[in-house]
Amino acid sequence: MNNPENQNITDKIESESESETETTIITTTEIDVATKDKIEPAHDKPAIKQYENQYENFLTDYDLYLLGEGTHWKSYEKLGAHFREVNGVKGVNFAVWAPNATSVSVIGDFNNWNQTANPMHKHIPSGFWETFIPGIESMATYKFAVRNGDSVYEKSDPFGFFAEAPPCTASRVVELDTYQWNDGEWLAQRKNFDWQHKPISVYEVHLGSWRRPGDEPYRWLGYRETADKLVEYVLEMGYTHIEFLPVSEHPLSASWGYQIVGYYSATSRYGAPEDFMYLVDLCHQKGIGVIVDWVPAHFPRDGHGLQKFDGTALYEHADPRQGEHRDWGTLIFNYGRNEVRNFLISNAIFWLDKYHIDGLRVDAVASMLYLDYSRESGDWIPNEFGGRENLKAIEFIKTMNEQVGIQFPNVLTIAEESTAWPGVSRPTYCGGLGFSLKWNMGWMNDTLRYMRHDPVHRKFHHDELTFSLIYAFHENFVLPISHDEVVHGKGSILDQAPGDLWQKFANTRLLYSYMWTHPGKKLQFMGCEFGQWNEWNFDESLQWHLLQWEPHKGLQACIADLNKMYKNEPALYELDFDGGGFEWIDCHNWEASTFVFIRKAKQWPNFLVVICNFTPVPRTMKIGVPINCYYEEIFSSDSAFYGGSNTGNGPGIQAKNETSHGRPASIEVFFPPLAISVLKPKF
Repeated sequence: MNNPENQNITDKIESESESETETTIITTTEIDVATKDKIEPAHDKPAIKQYENQYENFLTDYDLYLLGEGTHWKSYEKLGAHFREVNGVKGVNFAVWAPNATSVSVIGDFNNWNQTANPMHKHIPSGFWETFIPGIESMATYKFAVRNGDSVYEKSDPFGFFAEAPPCTASRVVELDTYQWNDGEWLAQRKNFDWQHKPISVYEVHLGSWRRPGDEPYRWLGYRETADKLVEYVLEMGYTHIEFLPVSEHPLSASWGYQIVGYYSATSRYGAPEDFMYLVDLCHQKGIGVIVDWVPAHFPRDGHGLQKFDGTALYEHADPRQGEHRDWGTLIFNYGRNEVRNFLISNAIFWLDKYHIDGLRVDAVASMLYLDYSRESGDWIPNEFGGRENLKAIEFIKTMNEQVGIQFPNVLTIAEESTAWPGVSRPTYCGGLGFSLKWNMGWMNDTLRYMRHDPVHRKFHHDELTFSLIYAFHENFVLPISHDEVVHGKGSILDQAPGDLWQKFANTRLLYSYMWTHPGKKLQFMGCEFGQWNEWNFDESLQWHLLQWEPHKGLQACIADLNKMYKNEPALYELDFDGGGFEWIDCHNWEASTFVFIRKAKQWPNFLVVICNFTPVPRTMKIGVPINCYYEEIFSSDSAFYGGSNTGNGPGIQAKNETSHGRPASIEVFFPPLAISVLKPKF
C-alpha cells in the first residue's frame, strides 16, 4: 500500500505476530501477484495461512451457504465494502462475487490504483472473493480489478453504497448506519396501514427536474435542498405519497435512472446517502409515504458495471436470445442463477431496510414475464415446457414479493405491467404474483385516447370510457398519468387536450376529476397538476412561472381540492378494489357523451353521485338516485375558482319521489360543460 499512514498499522501487526511465531508474515500491502508466485514453497503456505488467521474471514461458511442457495436476503451486510475492526486494527473488508475470475484485487485512491497491491482470496467453490485492508477511511474511492486470463476488468462494486458523481465511475466506502432517523412513529403506524381501504394519491417526481435554482438553471437541487420545498408543496397539494423515478446510481442522466449500474447506491448527483435519508425522513415526519422506482428487468452495458463482470456472462445470459433487450440496448438478468436472484431480492430489501422506503414500483414487469417480449419468431428460447412464460423470472418475482411482505409488512410493491397476465396483484398462495398494486395501463390508454378526440366525435368512442369498469376489480389498480405520457413527442397532458384555450383547461380538469372519482388509487406526474405546456424535459426545471396565470393556478387548485375531497370521502377509496363500491346510474347516453355513476363506502348509505359531461354543451337531465333526500354539490370542476364557467348544481338539489333509471327517486341535474359534478346525500 502506498499510503504512508497505514505503514504504522502494518508494522504493529508484524511486531505483534513475531512475538507469537517465527513465521514471516506477508501482508496484503506487500504482496503483488507476480512476486507471490515466486515465493519459495517453504514460506508460501505458512505466509498465506498466517494472513488468513490474522484477518479472519468476514464471510462465514453459513453466509456462503445462503449466498449459494440464493436465500441470503441481507447479503448487503456482508458483500461490498464494510468497516470492521480485527484484533484492534481498523479497516475495510471487501467482498465480491466473481466465480470465473483468475484473480481479483482491490484498487483505489489508497493504493494509487495498483492492481497488484491488494489481492483478494477466493472462497472455493462458491466463487466469492474477500480481503481486509487496514487504515482505509470513509469516502475512499475503489473498484475491483477482475482478471480473467489475460484480460483485466476494472469494475465498480455491485454492492457499493455510494459512488463518484458521473461521469466518474468508482465506488466510495461509506457507512450507512450513522444517520439518526426520526420517523419511528411513522414506521410504527405503517405496520397497521390498511392500504387497500385508504386513500393513496401519488405525486411522481424526477429529482433532477422538479425544480432548479432560478439563478443556476443548469444545476440540480440536492436531496436536502429539495426536501423542504418538495414536502411543503406535496402537503399543500394533498398527495399522500411521493414516488421518485429511480434514485439508484446510473451513468446516463438521459435514461432518467432506468439504466442502473449502482443498485445499492443512492445517486451522488444530488448528495450523499444520508442526504437522501434526510429527504425520506422528513417526508415521514410530515405524514408522506415514499415510493421509489426499482428496475430488476434489465441493466446497461457500461464497462464498469455488471456486464461480463468476471469476464463471462455472470449476471446476464450468454445467449442474446435470452440476455438482450434489443429495444433498449440493455441486458437481461439471469433469474435462473441463485446468486443473481439473491442480488436483486437483497436489493429490494436494502431500500426498505436502510432507507425506510414505503413502496417499490417495479418497472417493466411485462418484459420479465414473457420470453418473447418484443421479439420476432425464432428470436427467443421457449421454457422447458415449450411455453413463452419466463418461469425463472416468475419465481423471482413471487419470492421478492413474499420476502418484502414478511420482512416489511404493508410496504407496497407496485407492478408496471401492461398485459392481461392474471393475478398480478393477488397473493402468491392464490397463484398470483404477489404485488400489492398494479398500474392500470388499459384505463390510461383508453382514457387518454378518448380525451384526445374532439368532443363532437366522442359519442362514437363511448366504450373507451365504459370498458375499464368491466375489469376494474380484477386487480388492485393504480390509475397512472405518469412521465411516460408526456415524453417522446406526445406533448404535455394540457397540450394533448383538444379545443381552444378554455376547452383545453376544461378538458384537463375533466380528465383529472374523472380519474379521482374512478375506482383505483391515483398517480400523477409532476407538472401535470398545474398544466405544464411543454413536454417534460429531464434536463430542465418544470415551468413554474406558468403559475402567474389564472388558468394554471385554477388547475392547480382543482387538483388540491380533488385530493382533499378524495381523502375526506370514504366512498372514493374504501372499496376501490371491490365491485360493490361502484354502480352505474347511466352509462348508455352515448349521443350526449354523459355518464352518471355512484361511488359507495363500506357503510351504506355513505355514497356519492358523480355526473360527467364530456362535451361543451350544457344539459339538464333527470337521473335516478337511491334515496329521496337532499343532494349537496361538494365539487364541480366547472367552478370559477378553477377557471370554469361557474355553472352547476350548487348548493344542491332536492330529490323527488319519481322513479328513474330503475331507482325509487330522481333529481333534475344540470350537466356543466366539459365538467364533473359530485353530489353527496344529506339526511
